[in-house]
Amino acid sequence: MVKIEELVRVDSKGRITIPLTIREALDIREGMFVVVVGDRDKKEIVITPLPVSAKLVRLMMRIEDRPGVLAEITKYLADYGADIVMTKCVVIKRGDIAECEIIVDVSKTDIKQPSLIADKLKMLESVKNIEAVWFTG
Repeated sequence: MVKIEELVRVDSKGRITIPLTIREALDIREGMFVVVVGDRDKKEIVITPLPVSAKLVRLMMRIEDRPGVLAEITKYLADYGADIVMTKCVVIKRGDIAECEIIVDVSKTDIKQPSLIADKLKMLESVKNIEAVWFTG
């Protein structure tokens, strides 16, 4: 495993610049999306670039709060060929309802409009409400 390490300074707005050597090595280009994950326990940030070809859809949904619902939804997305990039779920009322935001890459599917995913997921009994839009950052 080859690692490239660079030291950068955080500016007054909390921004950092990814050094050129790292951008070139990982083929990070202007306009690309990256996933940023902060680990509070380890006090570290992991930045993962997504392919230039990524077509991201943001799914915002209300779902039943019961065991297995998220697995049912993610299995459906995987079976459809959508690559799950990020998931955030919060229980609103324990044993009743939860809200989830899921961002998926549909570049390797035949999906032309985000509403196609929403229409399919609406058929699942556990999905109570869903909105799907292109993710623009």
